[in-house]
Amino acid sequence: MEFFIISMLNGLSYGLLLFMLSSGLTLIFSMMGVLNFAHASFYMLGAYVGYTVSRFVGFWPALVLAPLVVGVLGALFERLCLRRVHKFGHVPELLITFGLSYVIIELVQLIWGRIALEFRPPESLQGPAFTLINDSVKGLSLRWGAAPAELCSAADTAIRVVCSPFPATRGFMMLVALVMLGSTWLLLTRTRIGLVIQAALTHPQAVESLGHNVPRIFMLVFGAGAALAGLAGVIGGSTFLTEPAMAATVGSVIFVVVVVGGMGSLSGAFLASVLIGVIQTFAVAFDYSLASLAQHLGLSLSPQLQNNSYVKLTLSQVAPILPYLFLVLILIFRPQGLLGKREG
Repeated sequence: MEFFIISMLNGLSYGLLLFMLSSGLTLIFSMMGVLNFAHASFYMLGAYVGYTVSRFVGFWPALVLAPLVVGVLGALFERLCLRRVHKFGHVPELLITFGLSYVIIELVQLIWGRIALEFRPPESLQGPAFTLINDSVKGLSLRWGAAPAELCSAADTAIRVVCSPFPATRGFMMLVALVMLGSTWLLLTRTRIGLVIQAALTHPQAVESLGHNVPRIFMLVFGAGAALAGLAGVIGGSTFLTEPAMAATVGSVIFVVVVVGGMGSLSGAFLASVLIGVIQTFAVAFDYSLASLAQHLGLSLSPQLQNNSYVKLTLSQVAPILPYLFLVLILIFRPQGLLGKREG
């Protein structure tokens, strides 16, 4: 039971990290109609800026300052570059953000190098948030923080005790993602700023006639989306690994999340992120192949089938392609996405 709970929490934490990334991309697309190919690079930039700032002022100020820096850089890019090609259509927008992603990668490698950096979280986030203790006699119990060694061992060899810690960094990641979801939803649906932003996309002339600067609104929206990616970068970089390849690791997956959830749907991005995170985590956790599953069920396979490489293929080996398989199925059976709206 503790294995299922920890695996589910790991899947949820990974899925919520994907949501932290895809929320900024969804915000930019839904408000501006721009599919930002450099979004994962802003995520990587947030991790590196957070690492540098944390060395001087600590992790917690870096958690605030790094997203602000990335957001300002994103807003400047929209003001100086993206705005100039906006009138030419979506293809030039895609190409300029695609080029920006490579520029950011090369600049990161020039400034910080090609090797991974040790971006450590603060002491309060090091170690487990809680430990699940599964005792074959007493049952399942929870202990906040690290469990003492005596609780994870039994004097009687007939008693089986398993301790499963859940990292505090993953718990913090889940908390920040949920706060981000709630605050973004409230901002867009319950405040005057959110109403102006949404109206600027559908009725820009009417918004301008009311005295609002529509290009400035779009610049701030793009900067806010980049800042959300930078925030995810600080948390993801300190939880996992800060390296130049971190953008490529999640870059394609967040586009899968946006399409599966429904283009421009924040709630759809949240649902798709959680589903993909849980599916991939359990695929790695339940490392079965068709051969081992048949053996577990008591079925006998012929020697030819037992030596077949496809039969020996495990779920963990297939796990990286599962999000893209999910994407293909969604595009076939529900092209508008899980919570997207069909146009026309």
